[in-house]
Amino acid sequence: MFAHPEDHVSQNMKSISDTYEVQVLIAYFLDKIERPCTPAQLLEIATSDGVVNYFVYSEVIEKMLENGNVEIADSEMGEVYKLTEKGRVLSQEFKKMIPRSFRDKILAAGLRLFAKLRSENSVEFEIKPHANGYIVRCVSKDGSADLMDLSLYASDEEQANFIRSKIMLDPSGFYSKIIDFVVGNEEYVPDLSEDIEQQE
Repeated sequence: MFAHPEDHVSQNMKSISDTYEVQVLIAYFLDKIERPCTPAQLLEIATSDGVVNYFVYSEVIEKMLENGNVEIADSEMGEVYKLTEKGRVLSQEFKKMIPRSFRDKILAAGLRLFAKLRSENSVEFEIKPHANGYIVRCVSKDGSADLMDLSLYASDEEQANFIRSKIMLDPSGFYSKIIDFVVGNEEYVPDLSEDIEQQE
């Protein structure tokens, strides 16, 4: 039995501890997400998947405020961290020094959190007959913007209502799983060795 590759990866290799790299990662996230975050939100996003250690994050955010990469602004949510133009340049010019896996993780963490914060009222459903079955349309909104517009086929009306009820149990969790799948999806590469063994 082969060991899983991650069995040979130390915990330090699964996170970023270099303070400059963490600054780039935080700037990259705020640049890509294109929205300010409260201090509590940004802390949870950066540390939730273990990408950034809490103590490293605390040191880094202070440095980013001091050097002008991030600023504090007032909003309807209270105080928020907002990326400055200097921070945007940091993100765009140095993002490639951060492994893609870390960039994907922090973006996925952010999308999960923001989905979780949205109320069930932000999800709309439409069930209508289609061919020999029904189409369940699910639209997840953030204000006037559509975050997700997904249509699923059901063989009958009972199944269509069942799909709707299952999504409504946890709309943000459903959206988060789709985001996680998209971020982690990879090209399918067939295992040709199995075909060779069968031919033999």
